Parts: sequence; C-alpha cells; structure tokens
Amino acid sequence: MENSSIVSTTVQESWDEQKAKLKQKFIILSDDDLFFKTGHIGWMFAKLQTKLGKTKEELLSIIAAL
Repeated sequence: MENSSIVSTTVQESWDEQKAKLKQKFIILSDDDLFFKTGHIGWMFAKLQTKLGKTKEELLSIIAAL
C-alpha cells in the first residue's frame, strides 16, 4: 500500500515527536504500545489498532495528520 510506505518513512524520520503527540492525543497509550522497530511497523500498527479501536486507514490518517 502506497500510503503505508509514506507513513512508514515519516514515522522513521520523526518517531519521537510523533510518539509524544500520539501519547498526548491518546492518553491510554504507553511507551510499549508505541515501541517502533524498523521492519516491524505492521506489528506496531496492529497493536495500536486493537488498543484504540481504529481501522488501519483511520490510524494512518491520524499519524499522517500529526
């Protein structure tokens, strides 16, 4: 999916900043929920989707808007 590639690149470049914004927006998120390891973004997104009750598209949209 092209959008995933764009968001993946964005996440890698400024993840600390985005992580802080996500934790501010969704106070239920922990550092463990937002642990990003290169090559494992799909696993992290699946975890976030479950915890936040969002679809993949909704989650991608939220992160892209940060």
